Amino acid sequence: MSELAGKDLNAFTIFKFLSFYAPTIVPLVLPLSVLLAAIMTFGSFAENYEFAAMKSSGISLNRAMKMLNITIVLLSLVSFVFANNVIPESQYRFLNLRKDIVQSKPAMAIAEGQFNNIGTMSIKVDKKLGENGNELEGVIIHLKNNQTGMGANTVIKAKKGLLKSEDSSNLLQLELFDGNYYENVVPKEYNERKKEPFAKSSFKKYIINVDLSKLNKMGQDEGDITSEKMLNINEIKYAVDSLQANYNKDVVSFSDNIVQRVDYVMQKKVKQNEKPEKNVDDLLSLFTKEDKVKILDQAKNNTSSTEFSIQNSKSDLESKKKNINAHWIVFHEKFMIAYSCLLMFFIGAPLGAIIRKGGIGLPIVFAVIIFIAYHFLNLFGRKLAQEDVISPFLGTWMSSIFLTPLAILLTYRATNDIGLMISFDWLLDPFKRIFSKFGTTNKQNDTTQHTA
Repeated sequence: MSELAGKDLNAFTIFKFLSFYAPTIVPLVLPLSVLLAAIMTFGSFAENYEFAAMKSSGISLNRAMKMLNITIVLLSLVSFVFANNVIPESQYRFLNLRKDIVQSKPAMAIAEGQFNNIGTMSIKVDKKLGENGNELEGVIIHLKNNQTGMGANTVIKAKKGLLKSEDSSNLLQLELFDGNYYENVVPKEYNERKKEPFAKSSFKKYIINVDLSKLNKMGQDEGDITSEKMLNINEIKYAVDSLQANYNKDVVSFSDNIVQRVDYVMQKKVKQNEKPEKNVDDLLSLFTKEDKVKILDQAKNNTSSTEFSIQNSKSDLESKKKNINAHWIVFHEKFMIAYSCLLMFFIGAPLGAIIRKGGIGLPIVFAVIIFIAYHFLNLFGRKLAQEDVISPFLGTWMSSIFLTPLAILLTYRATNDIGLMISFDWLLDPFKRIFSKFGTTNKQNDTTQHTA
């Protein structure tokens, strides 16, 4: 709603905007709806003694749930087709509509008084003026340079700015007036970086072109609107194969480059010297004192350069691995949506039959508690999988793995007319027998002493 309010959009555009985004909420809403409906329905049956009437007529709970089981299986299949086809298409249309709105109203991409991330640029403005808000005052821009790995090393400040865009272009043009440009210069030589050189200049007019395709990750829902969610299962498989092949190639290339970092100066000087009569343990002993200093100094520089290269390559490989994990998470989520409908039904239906309460009171309490646990485990597992702590399969299915035994237990107890309370006598009986045995032995000893 923050992207729509105050943007002077017509009602039809707002309706399309919300309609295209609504399918992404279905995976969150559908399991809760199934759970709550099952608890309320079966709780009402049990509260009004409908199940007692069924059982007196020879209809068991399994038979009463037969058609509902078939219905919930069909719902699961429909939800899988929905997740595999409708959600990716809605994401595609949503992002394109968002881009069209930004093109027609460029100021929508920027909010006042806060930094707005647009691709590799972070921009902040004090005020937006003009009919469409495209006239800016007090502009501060941070430009990130991903090639150096040093973060935001360029800052641009301007008193005024102007946003321009064309319907036929995919670029948003930002014109800045009366400002300054600051840049941290990163030398190629590692030792020169300790001097922290920088460049500063002033300008009357400065133009920046922004790629609108990078606005896909604009806003607070950056983690929820990603390119992999616009793919179906076959497309995800193809994308993952390509990403994994590139990742493996980068790992091999990086390893080869590190291994091949050899001190060629030492090799050259060893070749220049006469071959020693016998093998030596210390190669430095073959050189003069001046050559030793040069060799050690170059070794130190090579070590620093190699360490810097390893850190940059590590960040790049971790980013690519997270991207691969994100694709696998979306892949498994399509199947998990279907299974979550089955899971929530076989938790809610027997739970409603056991607690024997219908309506919207106690069933909502149980539904919310169960769904919070389900949603928390789902988020927790997904975050671990994204950070490559656990596999994407285990992270995506973590909530289902924990709650499936609960569904089996509740279904078993409901079909066998067992209450909600669980007996732990099977666990305590061995200890009771041990303590009772010691108690009997002590009592016999006391009796023998008293007789004596």
